[in-house]
Amino acid sequence: MTWEQTGGGVQAVVPYDGRLLLVTEGDGWVLPTGTTEEAESAEAAAARIVYELTGYLVDGSQPLEPGEEPPAVVCSLLTDDPSDGASLSPEAITWLSFDEAESIALPPAVVAYLRGHSPV
Repeated sequence: MTWEQTGGGVQAVVPYDGRLLLVTEGDGWVLPTGTTEEAESAEAAAARIVYELTGYLVDGSQPLEPGEEPPAVVCSLLTDDPSDGASLSPEAITWLSFDEAESIALPPAVVAYLRGHSPV
């Protein structure tokens, strides 16, 4: 297991049924993003961040590009409905199709992942 330094950033990539989970930041949509806690892996941080922001329970499974900063971690959705404890309102959370998600600024590794996992 790789340990992250305290305060390192991480982006969560949560695909489900041809759609990508995004949250609002400023005037646009972004990947759920946050910082790691002391002795927390990027995978664990991504799962925690998604839950804290959106209420969705996910499992952070794999970084897309090892060594990339900030790491983008693919997360598997474990629940269909978010819990009530999300810090963001439902209006600040959306699921965009992979095609729509490519129109926003995403890291190149995320775009490549979405293209390789688009539903047929």
